[in-house]
Amino acid sequence: MTCMLKARALAVVACALALVGALSRGGTAWSAQPPQFADVIYEHGEIYTPKGWAGAIAVKDGIMIAVGSDAEVSEFKAPRTRVVELHGAAVLPGLHDMHVHPTGSGQMLQLQCLFPQGSKPPEVLTAIRACVLKSGPRAWITGGQWDAASFGSHPPERAFLDRIAPDNPVILADISGHSAWANTKALQIAGITAATPDPPGGIIERDSNGEPTGILRESAGALVRMHVPPYTLEQNMQALSWALHEMLAQGITSFTDAGVDGQIMQAYAALADEGRLKQRVKACILWRPLIFSAGENSTAKYIAERNLYSRERFSPTCIKIVLDGVPTDGHTAAMVEPYADATHPEAARARGLLMVPTAVLDAAVTQLDAAGFTVKFHAAGDAAVRAGLDAIAAARRANGFTGHMHEVGHCSFVQMSDIVRARGIAATLEMSPYIWYPNPIIPDIAKAIGPERMKRWIPVKDAIDAGALVVPGSDWAVVPSVNPWIAIETLVTRQQPGGGGQVLGAVERITLKQAIDLFTINSAREMGQSNELGSLARGLRADFVVLDRNPFRIPITEVHATQVLMTVVNGEIVYRTKA
Repeated sequence: MTCMLKARALAVVACALALVGALSRGGTAWSAQPPQFADVIYEHGEIYTPKGWAGAIAVKDGIMIAVGSDAEVSEFKAPRTRVVELHGAAVLPGLHDMHVHPTGSGQMLQLQCLFPQGSKPPEVLTAIRACVLKSGPRAWITGGQWDAASFGSHPPERAFLDRIAPDNPVILADISGHSAWANTKALQIAGITAATPDPPGGIIERDSNGEPTGILRESAGALVRMHVPPYTLEQNMQALSWALHEMLAQGITSFTDAGVDGQIMQAYAALADEGRLKQRVKACILWRPLIFSAGENSTAKYIAERNLYSRERFSPTCIKIVLDGVPTDGHTAAMVEPYADATHPEAARARGLLMVPTAVLDAAVTQLDAAGFTVKFHAAGDAAVRAGLDAIAAARRANGFTGHMHEVGHCSFVQMSDIVRARGIAATLEMSPYIWYPNPIIPDIAKAIGPERMKRWIPVKDAIDAGALVVPGSDWAVVPSVNPWIAIETLVTRQQPGGGGQVLGAVERITLKQAIDLFTINSAREMGQSNELGSLARGLRADFVVLDRNPFRIPITEVHATQVLMTVVNGEIVYRTKA
């Protein structure tokens, strides 16, 4: 009996050692005769792997069965194997965008009244007048994106819109998406008057006489938007399909949709059923306890129906909770210390707006965590980030570690003590590096926050150094481009694409490898799929991008100009640049 037990123990040890050896060779081809042949081989490239540069990839049934030198991978070639010549092109893992709004981006850029960010009042007026003429009498005019800074000392007000659209209701989003600008007709339809109280989590801006100016902050915008006729399923599918293609053209193979409802989930499911959804999508259902929904709790309804829309590549398993606004002139981001330009430290909104009471938030996150959901917070200000981390900590105390990686999103400003504790409670910090794209909102933030806090704006390096899991999110179409190569470059330079101009938070610069890790392996870990995605190694899914240049072999200020030649998802070429 003793001999039998020893033999079994030795067998287990041998098996374990073999497994370790197999894992350690994950980036190379099998050394023995391959047990199967590839459907397709990509050869003569520069392939970025965890163990260095390789030359070729062999793919079978959507899985990389070999990654190694051209000679090693050639063993997997059979007469029926298709060969793709890379001509020395760089190949990187597929990129992830962990905070994006594809349907809204498609609606804005394809179906709404749009004018460029930074447009001056005459340009805005011209664009809206053209939209009114095109839309016809009494039709709703929606779109954006205006910013208060471009209006100088005369902030936008409803009278400006009334002059060109007296009979058309108008509501326009600002550059952040957190403020709306409505005309008198839209306010009348919504029943907003001087007597209308601010809704929970929102602000109706008023003039010296108490009359609404037309500027609606945060949830106050919903008082008008709820009257805008919804898009049809066909329109949502059109907008979403366009946005998905734009993202594939940038090499984005997986993403998190940071705010869906039943209509958007229906569009995803319809596209998936038609075979038109190529990316892997995690969707976050909007948590709306404070927003009117015709007497029905829309969050509960959408959660209950989510699995009707779940598909192989569409997973509505996340809940989005908005904790605050944005750190601009509206002072709606929740800050630990008062805004630098606050009239008085104890004045109303001097520290911004925290939208969800602590007790309500902690209870909700604890319940959602126990029910199997990931929670993503909108938290721009450091007080909101703290509230989100507190809620995650409460869920950990109540439930233990359930395996759900909750995300605190944006993290524009974070106290160092909160960064340090993020790892201990398994909280992911999602940063928004696209903000360095030339953007008129930046001076507004700097004025509101002050120069000292701007030194650590979007503290990516602090978070990485503290050992926290950090992932990137574009928040497109808040930013004008979903191009991840802009973000990758500017995470390193903290300047505008191509270099030059002001350096924003120089102490938070990171390396190129760290920036690419955010978009690849870090995001795969957050999605719980690092055993399938995020790097190029044998046994993982064939999600990768072929580039026109190797970002590691060019000046960092040229990375933003990187072009994707080919995007591959699950072994399928889903995008190829035109010759």
